[in-house]
Amino acid sequence: MKKQIYTQIEKLLAYGVQKKLLPLADVDYSRNQLLDRLGLDAPMIQETLPETNEPIYDILAPILDWAAENGLLEANTVTYRDLFDTKLIDALLPRPSTVIDHFFFMCEQQGPQAATAAFYQFCKDAHYIRTDRIALNESWLAPTPYGDLEITINLSKPEKDPVAIAAAKKVAPSDYPKGLLAKENVGFAGRATHPARQNLRLIPVTLGNEQWYMQFSPYVYYEEHAIVLFEKQRPMQITADTFTRLLEFVQQYTHYFIGSNADLPIVGGSILNHDHYQGGKHTFPMAKAPLKKAFTLKGYPTIKAGIVKWPMSVIRLASADPASLQAAATAILSAWKTYSDPSLDIYANSDGTPHNTITPIARNKSGMFELDLVLRNNRTTKAHPLGLFHPHADVHAIKKENIGLIEVMGLAVLPGRLKQELAELATVLPSANAAEQIEQNEAIAKHKEWALSLKEQKPNLTTANVEALLKQEVGRLFTSVLSHAGVFKDTDSGEAGFIRFLKKSDLI
Repeated sequence: MKKQIYTQIEKLLAYGVQKKLLPLADVDYSRNQLLDRLGLDAPMIQETLPETNEPIYDILAPILDWAAENGLLEANTVTYRDLFDTKLIDALLPRPSTVIDHFFFMCEQQGPQAATAAFYQFCKDAHYIRTDRIALNESWLAPTPYGDLEITINLSKPEKDPVAIAAAKKVAPSDYPKGLLAKENVGFAGRATHPARQNLRLIPVTLGNEQWYMQFSPYVYYEEHAIVLFEKQRPMQITADTFTRLLEFVQQYTHYFIGSNADLPIVGGSILNHDHYQGGKHTFPMAKAPLKKAFTLKGYPTIKAGIVKWPMSVIRLASADPASLQAAATAILSAWKTYSDPSLDIYANSDGTPHNTITPIARNKSGMFELDLVLRNNRTTKAHPLGLFHPHADVHAIKKENIGLIEVMGLAVLPGRLKQELAELATVLPSANAAEQIEQNEAIAKHKEWALSLKEQKPNLTTANVEALLKQEVGRLFTSVLSHAGVFKDTDSGEAGFIRFLKKSDLI
C-alpha cells in the first residue's frame, strides 16, 4: 500500500503538469509539499512523470483512502475527505497573483471570452468545481406555454455529514471568513463548518468605482456560473448603483449576463448578508421570452420597453445607451417600492416593513443593452405564511424554497430527494391501485394529489412513458411556482393591474 501512495503522488504531479497547473520547474517543490502533508519521507521517484489520463478525483481517491487508514483524517467522511484533498491540490496550484496576471494577459491577447473560458477550465482542473459531482445532477427541458423551462435535480452537493455536524458543536464559533462569499476565503484551510478553499482563486473587477471580485460557483448550475462579490461584507441592496454596476459588468464581459437576487427575505437568495451578483455564459428561458405588450416610458423615448411574456412580472428595457437604462430602471424601482394595489393583494409595506423590491438582470446583445426588472413582493398572509408571492402549499412537494435569481429566469433547482421520489412514483403510478400505494409510501405521499391528477388526465400512461410524463408534469408544476411568485399574474386582470401600476406611477 505504501508503494501505491508514492505512485499516486507521482500521478498527481503528472496531472498538475499536464493540466498546466504546475510548471516542470516546480515539480520537486510540489512533491515535497505533498510528502509533508501526507507525513511521508523520501519518495520513490521515477525518472519521468507517469502518463495518466485519469481524472483528478480518481487519482485522489486512493490517497484519501490511505490517509484515512493512517489516521490523517478526523473521520473518513465526505466533509473530511474534501478538507484533506483540497489541502493536497493546493500543492499543485499557482499563487492567486499568478492566476490574476494570466487572466488579464489573456484578456489583452485573446479577449475576455477566452480569458473566462480558461479560468473556468482552471477551476475545474483545480477540483474547485468538482465535475464528478456536477455530473450527478439530472436535467431536462420541460415544454410549457412560456417555452422550454430548464429543470435540474440538484445531486451535486454532498449530503449533510453527521460526524461533521457533531464535531461542529464542539468547535468554538468563528466569524472568519465572514461567510462563503468573503474574499478572505482564498487559501482558507476550512473546518467542519466551512469548506476548504485553498483551490479558490478570484479575479478583481471594478464596478461603480468599487472593488469587486469574480469567481465561479463550485456547484455550477449552468455554463461558466460566475459569482461577483463585493470586497467587504455588506447586506444585499437593490439601488440605482446596482443597475450601474450590472451594466458596467456586461460592458466589460459582453458574453456574460449578470443579475442580482432581490434584497428582501423570502424573495431574495440564500445569502442576503453579502452583496453579490451571479452571471455567466448561458441564455436562460426568460431571456428568450418575447414581449407581450410594448410601451414607451415617459422621458425615455429611445428605450424599447415592454412587459415580458413570462409567469412572473417582468419589465424589459433595451437601449444602446447604458446611462438611460440606468436612469429608467431607477425610476421604475423607486415607483415600485412605494406602490400598493389592494385589489391584487399588493402592499408596499406593513407597519413600515418594506415588501416591494426588484430582481434585475442585465445583458449585452452586440452593443444593445437589456435590463429585465422582475417585480417582487415578500408579504406573508395567514393563508400563505411562507409568502403570498412565493410557492404555495400545493407545489411544496416539488419546490418550497425561495425563488431566487436562477429560478426567476426559468431554471428550476429542485431538491435531490426528488430523484428517488419520482422513481418510486414511476413504479407505482401505472398500477391500478396507485392511490393506495402512494398513500402507504411516506416518501411519495406528499405527491399524491398532482400525481393522481396526472394519471387521470393521461389514460395512456404506461410503464413505458410514465417517466417522461412525470418530467413534463414537474415542468408544469414549476410553471405554477413561477406564477405564484408573480405579483401581476399572466391573466387579463393581472395585465390590467400591471398597466395600472405603470400609469399610476407616471411611467407611461
